[in-house]
Amino acid sequence: MTSPSEERQLLADADRRALSYFDGIANRPVFPTPAAIADLKAFEQAPPEHGMAAEDVLRRLDEIGSPATVASNGPRYFGFVIGATLPAAAAAERMVLAWDQCASSFDNSPAADTLERIAGRWVCELLGLPTQSAVGFGTSATACTLACLSAARRKLLASKGWDFDGDGLVGAPEVRVVVSASCHITVKKALRILGFGVNRLIVAPTDGEGRVDPQQLPALDDMTILCLQAGEVNTGEFDPFAELIPRAKAAGAWVHVDGAFGLWARASSSAHLAAGVELADSWTTDGHKWLNTPYDGAMAICRDAEALATAMNSDAAYATASKDAQKNLTLEFSRRARGVAIWAALSSLGRAGLREMIDRHIRQAGHLASSLRAQGYQVLNRAVLNQVLVRADNDEQTVAIRQAAQASGQVWFGPTLWQGRPAFRLSVSSWRTSDADIQVLIELLGELKHSIPA
Repeated sequence: MTSPSEERQLLADADRRALSYFDGIANRPVFPTPAAIADLKAFEQAPPEHGMAAEDVLRRLDEIGSPATVASNGPRYFGFVIGATLPAAAAAERMVLAWDQCASSFDNSPAADTLERIAGRWVCELLGLPTQSAVGFGTSATACTLACLSAARRKLLASKGWDFDGDGLVGAPEVRVVVSASCHITVKKALRILGFGVNRLIVAPTDGEGRVDPQQLPALDDMTILCLQAGEVNTGEFDPFAELIPRAKAAGAWVHVDGAFGLWARASSSAHLAAGVELADSWTTDGHKWLNTPYDGAMAICRDAEALATAMNSDAAYATASKDAQKNLTLEFSRRARGVAIWAALSSLGRAGLREMIDRHIRQAGHLASSLRAQGYQVLNRAVLNQVLVRADNDEQTVAIRQAAQASGQVWFGPTLWQGRPAFRLSVSSWRTSDADIQVLIELLGELKHSIPA
């Protein structure tokens, strides 16, 4: 048994090592070196017959694991729309770990239940979504999309008198799903898991920016789920909600919006980009992207709170709870208090701070786009949000520049395909990213375009 004093000493050592890692974030390679990755082989061993001392476990984790991490918590990571963790959110995570709550209901954790309920209300207010909406804090946008689409299907079937909970799907009326041609893979994954069948999805054509074209919107009816996007993954563009959603509602369709990162534009000076998104029935968004919270903090938001609560209900004789208990709004029965970090981030930023951070990233992305155009790059999108989609003179040069930038250790961003050809995507979303960091990226890409032949 570990004594209380030994436990305190171990936790203090963990804090010391974590702070040392934190202090070195700005100076470490953004992507680990080949040597650091090779050293991970030291973990490849059989389970120990006799356990190691806890301090040795921690030491190995730090000395072998830390050098092989990606500095996505730093200022020059421009991949996958991943923000760094705000100090208040990181500190809140440490408190949540110390609390060690099963945050499923008020009975299990009054503190967690209260904070997550408040965080949900704040999110709706800041994003301009209906305040009566249910907000479930799930593990990811994928899991939260599963919850929202489950509620949507159940509600549409109930409107036809079908008991989904009792009779399942065998013999049920068909629910049709219309998705954008640029639909994110996580939405397709959720639909596939739910049994809709990717070959049966109806695809809505998009324009040159990846937005659903209203003129080519497939027919909708009261047994249709229409999936739209707030923030296309490559261009950062928004479907024309103000035109599409009223048409869908007039037909009786359910509208779900994948807003993993773009929905946060509603809290900025560029809120007009997502005008009309509040008319939808459900939304998903992530905290770890533009709100800069730790991972494992996504949100399922549903206008019809009853629809989400009944679809996700997990009450048992020994564990009943209110309809808005988190175990009745998400996939998880036993869960961590992941919404506390959301509350902490919003508390520390406030409405003005959140707006300033998002506005700054949009401004930085615009400057990045114009600077790369001046250097001869093709910027393939309008760069109205925080995404800059880039191609060099030809496919070979585009790939070579991206690989060289990754190998430099100064920055990191990833590849993508746009209209069937290689490109790379620069995402500005970290609260740590300064104008000087953007300039480092601009200068590096300028040097690489000059030195790598087309």
